[in-house]
Amino acid sequence: MSTKLQASGTQLAGSTTTAGKGKRPRPPFGVSTVSLLAVLTALFSLVPLGYVVYMTAATGWDTAVELIFRPRVAELLMNTILLTVITVPACLILGVGGAWLVERTKLRGHRWWAVALAAPLAIPAFVNSYSWVSAVPSLEGIWSGVLIATLSYFPLVYIPAAATLGRLDPAIEQSAASLGLGPWAVFFRVVLPQLRIAMSGGALLVALHLLAEYGAFAMIRFDTFTTAIMVQFQSTFNGTAGNMLASVLVFLCLILLVLEVRSRGNARYARIGSGAQAKATRLPLGAYLVPAQLGLLALTVLAFGVPVWFVLRWVVAGGSEIWAADEFLPALVQTLLYGAVGALVTTIVAFPMAYLAVRRPSWFSKLLELSNYVTSSLPGIVVGLAFVTVSIRAVPGIYQTAGVLIAAYVLLFLPRALVNIRSGLAQAPKELDEAAQSLGKAPLVSFFRVTLRLSAPAAAGGAALVFLAIVNELTATLLLSPNGTKTLATEFWSKSSEIDYTGAAPYALLMIVLSAPMTYLLFQQSKKVAGQ
Repeated sequence: MSTKLQASGTQLAGSTTTAGKGKRPRPPFGVSTVSLLAVLTALFSLVPLGYVVYMTAATGWDTAVELIFRPRVAELLMNTILLTVITVPACLILGVGGAWLVERTKLRGHRWWAVALAAPLAIPAFVNSYSWVSAVPSLEGIWSGVLIATLSYFPLVYIPAAATLGRLDPAIEQSAASLGLGPWAVFFRVVLPQLRIAMSGGALLVALHLLAEYGAFAMIRFDTFTTAIMVQFQSTFNGTAGNMLASVLVFLCLILLVLEVRSRGNARYARIGSGAQAKATRLPLGAYLVPAQLGLLALTVLAFGVPVWFVLRWVVAGGSEIWAADEFLPALVQTLLYGAVGALVTTIVAFPMAYLAVRRPSWFSKLLELSNYVTSSLPGIVVGLAFVTVSIRAVPGIYQTAGVLIAAYVLLFLPRALVNIRSGLAQAPKELDEAAQSLGKAPLVSFFRVTLRLSAPAAAGGAALVFLAIVNELTATLLLSPNGTKTLATEFWSKSSEIDYTGAAPYALLMIVLSAPMTYLLFQQSKKVAGQ
C-alpha cells in the first residue's frame, strides 16, 4: 500500500509539473461544509468588533469626533506607534540574528543556545515587568516599555525563524557562494528573502501583543490604548470614551494586518526534486565568536535570568507562609483545566480556516483570516465586555459560565493556532492527499491518514502557544470567569496590585514552571517541522 501510494504520489506530482496545474484534493466533509465552518467561526469572531462598532455608532458622530480628536488620544497614539515601531524591528533583529547564529554558524554550544533563546517565552510579560520593577523601582516610560516588550516577545520571531532556517535547502546558498558572493551577501540576498513568511508572521504576533498587552505596561506606568481603556472601564466606567479608544486601536490593528498580508504574499518555499537535502555548512565566526557568545549570554540573562532571579528572591523572602495550599492549589488546578480545554477547542476551530487559506487560497479565505486577527488584537477588556453585554442581553443564562470564558479564549488566541496550522498544512504536500483519494480513499480518511498526520507537529505547537496564552491571560478572565474562579494570573495580579510582591511570587513561579514545559514542547515541535 505504501509503495503504491508513493508511486501514485510521484506520478501525480510529475503530471502536475507537466500540466502546470493539478486537481485539488477534496477537503474532508466537503468544500461547502469546511467553508461553512470557517464562515461561522469568522462571524462569531466578529462579535467583539460588532460590539465596538455598535457602541461607536450609538455614541453619535459629534460625540465620537470630540472624543477621538483630543490631546489624550494623540498622546496614546504616539506612545503606541513609537512602542510598535521600535519594538518590532528590535525583536526581528534579535530573533533572526539569534536563529542564524544557532542554525548556521559554528557557535559553541549551539544546541544549548537554541533552547536558551526560546526560554524567555515561558516568562509572562507582566511577570517580566514585575521582576524589572523589583530590580529598578523607578522604571517607567517608553524605553522601559520597549525593554520589557522586546525581552518578552523576541522568541515569537526566533522560534519560526530558527525552524525555517533548519529546513532551508543550502544548495541555493552554496550556488550563490560559488558565484563569488560573500557570507553577508549570501545572507541578505539569498537567506533573508526565504525568511519572509516567518518574519512577517512573527512580527505580526509581536505587534498584536503590543497592542493588547495591559499588565506589563500598567506596572511601569506607561500609557497605551489598552491601559487607558482599562482605566476608563475600571475607574470611571466611562463606556463611551473607552469604546472610542477601542475603535482607534482596531484601526491600528487593521493597518498592521494589511501590511502583514502584503508582505507575506503567496510565495511558497519548498524543495522539489529527487535526492536528499544537503546538510547546511556551518560558517566559522572567527573573531566574532567571542562577541557572539557574550551577546547571546547577555540577552539570555536579561530576558530569562533577571525575571527568574527576582521571582526566586521574593519567594525566599516570603518564607513558607506564602505557600498556603488552600490558596495556590485551586488556582493551579483551574489554570490547568482552562488552559487544556481552551487549547484543544481553539486548535479544532482553527483547522477549517487554515485549510481554506492553504489549499484553496483566495480573497475570501484571506478575508476570513483577517476577521480573526482583528478580534485577537482587541484588548482582553474589550472582548470581555463584549461577551458580558451580549450574554446578558441575548442569553442571560450563560453569563459568567465557563463556556463563555472558553469562547473568549478561542477568539483571543485563535491566530496563534491558525498561524502554526497554516504553516503545517503548507508543508504537507497536497499531492499525497490527491494520491490517497485517487486510490479510493474518502476525503475524510485521506485527511486523517495523510494531511492531519503531517500537520500534527505544527498543530501541537499552535496548541502549546494557546495554552501559554491562556495561562498568562488576565483581563478577560477577570471579567468573565464564574464566581469563585481563581487562576494563577488573576491571583498574581491581585497580590502585586496591592504591592504584596512576596505574596505574588508563588503565583509567578508557578506560571513560569507551568509554561516552561510547553515552551520546550513548542521548540521541539518547531524542530520536527524543520525535519531536525
